[in-house]
Amino acid sequence: MALLGAEVNVGDLVFRGFAALFAVSIVLVLGAMALQMWVAARPSIAHSGWHFVVGRDWDPVRDSFGALPFIYGTVVSSLLALTIAVPISLGVAVFLTEVAPPWLRSPVSFLVELLAAVPSVIYGLWGIFALAPFLRNHLEPLLGKTLGFLPLFQGPHQGFGMLAGGIILAIMITPTISSVSREVLRAVPDNLREGALALGATRWEALRHAILPYARSGIVGAIILGLGRALGETMAITMVIGNRADISASLFAPGYTMASVIANEFTEATGDIYLGALAEIGLLLFAVTLLLNVIARLLVWQVARAPEGARG
Repeated sequence: MALLGAEVNVGDLVFRGFAALFAVSIVLVLGAMALQMWVAARPSIAHSGWHFVVGRDWDPVRDSFGALPFIYGTVVSSLLALTIAVPISLGVAVFLTEVAPPWLRSPVSFLVELLAAVPSVIYGLWGIFALAPFLRNHLEPLLGKTLGFLPLFQGPHQGFGMLAGGIILAIMITPTISSVSREVLRAVPDNLREGALALGATRWEALRHAILPYARSGIVGAIILGLGRALGETMAITMVIGNRADISASLFAPGYTMASVIANEFTEATGDIYLGALAEIGLLLFAVTLLLNVIARLLVWQVARAPEGARG
């Protein structure tokens, strides 16, 4: 078929059009979601203004809404999850790419990725019946006895709280960070490893001075992807964090996250301002998560597209 003087295959033209339509539809869906949340949040934005972000009161009866306790709970629980998950995830990724024998890599990789397939409510139930009692009876008393001079480890031992939420999130984001980190490490050119070993470096020295610097930005991207998953997790952390809108320095104290307050209170919200406040929390969470995922993807692509011999 001749089109504007050029030979064009009809099937290719139709396929290209449908593919472009599907790609644009994703962007339109994201834009529609953001627009709808903005419209729903307008009563709260007009009522509270910037006080909504820095306010600490959450009183639906008086139409007084402040999201700071939820922002604090989301940030602290996510950072605690990263503190626990990042060393474990990088250790797993390094082991599977650099140390493990070939016959062991596939089974271990499958078991690690299987963690991502477990429904979040199962993690929550495990946290209620196994993790929280263990923390209350064993770990929290031990931490209070040995590190009780720090504000982080003071207060009553309840089992449910910020520490439990952080551990649950750490388990849930470990497959994401380890899987992406493993792919980034596998993208490191073999001549980089071989060159370091040929110069007399040990396996640890080759890993430290050649492989990890090359993959640094990709590993950071994997960590940010894990952070985005932790920020948006709802069900599992709702079941173990305690759900109290308070700001406390202690990891033993209950907390509240942005996703949890939406899940718990949306069905109870009646007034326009109350609904708008929950929608504004969702809009903030949507913006932060979207931004983190974009940054993470750019960092991972930077490693994947780097020329051989380049360093991250």
